[in-house]
Amino acid sequence: MRFDLDGLPVHFPYAAIYPEQHAYMGELKRALDARGHALLEMPTGTGKTAALISLITSYSLANPSRPLRLIYCTRTVHEMEKTLAELRLLFTHLPPAAARSLLALGLSSRKNLCVHPQASAAAARDSVDTACRRLTASWVREKAASDPESTPLCEFYETFDRAAAAGDLASLMPPGVYTLADLRTLGRQRGVCPYFLARQMVKYANVVVYSYQYLLDPKVASIVSREMQKECVVVFDEAHNIDNVCIEALSVSIRKQTLEGAERNLRRISQEIDRFKATDANRLRAEYNRLVDGLAQGGNLPISDAWLANPALPDDILREAVPGNIRRAEHFLAVLRRLVRFLDGRLETENVENEMPVAFVSSIFSQAGIDQKMLRFCYDRLHSLMMTLEITDTDEFMHIQTICDFATLIGTYTRGFSIIIEPYDERMPDIRDPVIQLSCHDASLAIRPVFDRFETVVITSGTLSPIDLYPRLLNFNPVISRSFTMSLTRDCICPMVLTRGSDQLPVSTKFDMRSDPGVVRNYGRLLLEMASAVPDGIVCFFVSYSYMDGIVNSWHEMGILQDIMQHKLVFIETPDVVETTLALDNYRKACDCGRGAVFFSVARGKVAEGIDFDRHYGRLVIMFGVPFQYTLSRILLARLEYLRETFQIKEGDFLTFDALRQAAQCVGRVIRSKADYGMMIFADKRYSRHDKRSKLPGWILSHLHDAHLNLSTDMALHIAREFLRRMAQPYDKTGSGGKKTLLTEEDLQNMAHDAMEM
Repeated sequence: MRFDLDGLPVHFPYAAIYPEQHAYMGELKRALDARGHALLEMPTGTGKTAALISLITSYSLANPSRPLRLIYCTRTVHEMEKTLAELRLLFTHLPPAAARSLLALGLSSRKNLCVHPQASAAAARDSVDTACRRLTASWVREKAASDPESTPLCEFYETFDRAAAAGDLASLMPPGVYTLADLRTLGRQRGVCPYFLARQMVKYANVVVYSYQYLLDPKVASIVSREMQKECVVVFDEAHNIDNVCIEALSVSIRKQTLEGAERNLRRISQEIDRFKATDANRLRAEYNRLVDGLAQGGNLPISDAWLANPALPDDILREAVPGNIRRAEHFLAVLRRLVRFLDGRLETENVENEMPVAFVSSIFSQAGIDQKMLRFCYDRLHSLMMTLEITDTDEFMHIQTICDFATLIGTYTRGFSIIIEPYDERMPDIRDPVIQLSCHDASLAIRPVFDRFETVVITSGTLSPIDLYPRLLNFNPVISRSFTMSLTRDCICPMVLTRGSDQLPVSTKFDMRSDPGVVRNYGRLLLEMASAVPDGIVCFFVSYSYMDGIVNSWHEMGILQDIMQHKLVFIETPDVVETTLALDNYRKACDCGRGAVFFSVARGKVAEGIDFDRHYGRLVIMFGVPFQYTLSRILLARLEYLRETFQIKEGDFLTFDALRQAAQCVGRVIRSKADYGMMIFADKRYSRHDKRSKLPGWILSHLHDAHLNLSTDMALHIAREFLRRMAQPYDKTGSGGKKTLLTEEDLQNMAHDAMEM
């Protein structure tokens, strides 16, 4: 359909549109008009992706001075594929001339795109990268030119390289929408490398869909996203955890194994240097001269040689000359050896230590004689040395890369970080497992370059409540900040707060109550009663793996688990991805065949973040407890202190906000469209308190009636039966009277006409 939105002709790929999609587009248009950032919360299952790409594409078509340049960031490959499928549908509804000229593609790692028979067979991502470098590095190809018999090359990359040299890449990838599977197929058909082709075509594509890391992790962003222009519109979808992604991008952990691996790496590099001195000393001399001029004068590397870039962001580093005492390869190795020895000594501690980067850097200088400037250049100097030594198996050098990553970060940043040294994990004090953790506390450090560089950045998700905390956490000023509710023809969401069991004893996962046999029994009875009354699939979320293990064991001893399995089969998520995938497949089979099933999962786990339990796969979700973080974690305590001092965010406010966004993310898994229906039970007495409950998203709160705030198990069972009876009745999908939930083109014209008259 095609309609007018405040004077903008919008092309939309469906015959009808939800009112909240229409409102969402209106807010998005205002942000684009103002060339500012937007923060938008939209309920799950209301077509957020379709609304976003339709509006941004239509806006560009209507404004030829601002051609379409959209960077769409997702968390998982599955979400990337869904976004590209929506784009393909949208392109079929655009004017033919426009659709024929637009290029949209997904970009992922070599592991997901490689089509070389041997390289793609490797199991791990790093192994695929290494196998690729062995076939495509510039020095390997130079050697093959003189000795083609003994040096294997990648014929897919050679085709790409010839086309790139001839400036003929566009003919290999005509306009259209390319998913990862399409890119692999194209690569096989045309004999060209899909990974490097996609990397190169990203510069010319109108829409690029890729992972958060490609924009937020400086090591990856400066290679992949360097060419993106300021006019690009950036969208972070499902961005409720964006602050955690930013922090992880700039945090490093070093254990004993890391240091042992680093020492092995240094011995190997030393052998390579001796070999080069004997055979090709000129290369080392040329590298020395280049480092005198500064790293930027190194020129542009061939695309196949580009490795992970500097983990810190300042460009001015690259224009400085590398410090004289690490220009020579042997001197640089001696510095790294001293650094590894220093870190090894620090790991020998018996007590927990917490230091700021400035103090840590000064202790490195006093004990190892390495100053801040040398530390700051470690990562780039290592990269340069590995290029000079023609090392292709970079996966074997992960340990020394981690050490240099750590060194560069502490040498660059003085605020927003802590170095925490722990001799053992608090939860297992008998097992010595020392670790040095460089922990980033300020999410704005990684995302600030994105806000500074691009005119419009849209952060959107189904769970961004309370929405006013994100601008403070990420340190930016959105021009639009809004939360939308869900328009429904029937109340198909039924949230309930269960505070006590049938015996009227309160239930909670508070630390002093969680192991109480009464609480464990009441939680078990709740699940048993629901399993007997609710058809198809039930999903249960627990606050942690250890709590889930404990409670499932207790239920087994009490005989509750056997009773539940009389009604439904039980499947459990584990930390192992393969086991969990298998459990999910069998869970779906049990739901499909009518046997019904219960899935036990963990908040903050893989299932809570990326798996949908739509339709009969999830008719009820039970959140056992409030998923607070482990509050004795030294890293969390240091971050809370930083947030309080820098952004004036109280510890309690942040912890509650973080726990409630995780809970909302878990329960939101059951509603993936408006035709769907499901119940949500928040099983903890703390949810009945207003300060906790008010931080849930508006679209859940609007369905949470006062009568459902303080329930016992038998009352919740009665409400569940009534709700399921109501949902079994036929209903009008488009809405009737004044409560229309699907707007046709005619409805939108009438709305525009009424607005004009007013």
